[in-house]
Amino acid sequence: MHIMTDSSITSLDKDKARHQWLEQQVQHLLIATEHELRARGPLGLSELDLIRALQGERWQLLGEVNFTEPDQLYPVHFLLFHTLYRLRDQLAETNETLLISPLRLTLLPVAQRPETTLPASEDKLRAFYLDLSQYFMSNGDIQDMMDNFWAGLPPERPDMDDAALAAETLGFEALPETFTAVKQGFRRQIMRAHPDRGGSTEEVQKLNEAFSVLKAHYA
Repeated sequence: MHIMTDSSITSLDKDKARHQWLEQQVQHLLIATEHELRARGPLGLSELDLIRALQGERWQLLGEVNFTEPDQLYPVHFLLFHTLYRLRDQLAETNETLLISPLRLTLLPVAQRPETTLPASEDKLRAFYLDLSQYFMSNGDIQDMMDNFWAGLPPERPDMDDAALAAETLGFEALPETFTAVKQGFRRQIMRAHPDRGGSTEEVQKLNEAFSVLKAHYA
């Protein structure tokens, strides 16, 4: 029989306290996120817009984020998407659904839900984000995940609406014919948005998100 030591009890207490704190945060985020989504209506908002709203004076639920540092961005991104998937499950009970992607978060009646979703990939993403233990991923694991992505392991192919929105974010009027054109447009926009030229790290993050969507689209 395993005997519990003082140190193991302390460790369990700390884990319990951390998860209780996280759950409390999620409950606040569920209320605020649903409010913001309903306020935006069918146009929805981006992940970045939602982060800004939750940082704002009304809610003050998120602190400042350095969008260029993955180890600082990941906990905020994860907690937000955990909340979004929880909210989507709740909304299903009222015949509503939530379209989830970094570039567009939209609350819709179930009847208006597009038929282009990929159940297998959705299940994997949902399982990942609903596992709160993933919030505590180490900096090394976060970096490995980022390295795997840039090495050519992007998420599943986005739908055409998300791809078109990403192209618009990078300054295109329509989807370019080649990924080479996307990379050229991305470089131009990144140079323009650099903080040294009057841009901001938030704008750079939005461009990075758009580029990642198009990278998956052309993969």
